[in-house]
Amino acid sequence: LINSCLSRPQVKELVLDNCRSNEGKIEGLTDEFEELEFLSTINVGLTTVAHLPKLNKLKKLELSDNRISGGLEVLADKCPNLTHLNLSGNKIKDLSTIEPLKEVKTLKSLDLFNCEVTNLNEYKDNVFKLLPQLTYLDGYDKDDKEAPDSDAEVYAEGLDDDEDDEDGTIVRPGDR
Repeated sequence: LINSCLSRPQVKELVLDNCRSNEGKIEGLTDEFEELEFLSTINVGLTTVAHLPKLNKLKKLELSDNRISGGLEVLADKCPNLTHLNLSGNKIKDLSTIEPLKEVKTLKSLDLFNCEVTNLNEYKDNVFKLLPQLTYLDGYDKDDKEAPDSDAEVYAEGLDDDEDDEDGTIVRPGDR
């Protein structure tokens, strides 16, 4: 699949969800993807991020529902401009596992939903202390304010009182 990407340097977003990795490696994912800003590898069977190529422009990395339990120290070097990291549903059990993320100075948002580490006492406070560069943890800031999602930003100019209709479509106040 990746080998069919005709012009790798042009690719900015790559979604490989539910593909299978080969012993923690994603075949064809190389540092030739030099313009890549978003990479999603949800549920691909990764046990490590050690085999990620160097992706200097990568900002958002989705790694949820894999089997990662450590080795995050490589991210500071391989993804030096990373701002969003989703590790939900991995095998992260303690704070020492995520401690290397303090070297990812640009990291603003970290998701650890469904990881054992979230069961620790004072989990949230301790993660914010450990990673002072973070603005959002599991979608909320230190004061429990929810992070804006990209859809919410579209409606931020006075339309934030929209409601979801029963079928999930957005209903704006003037549309009724």
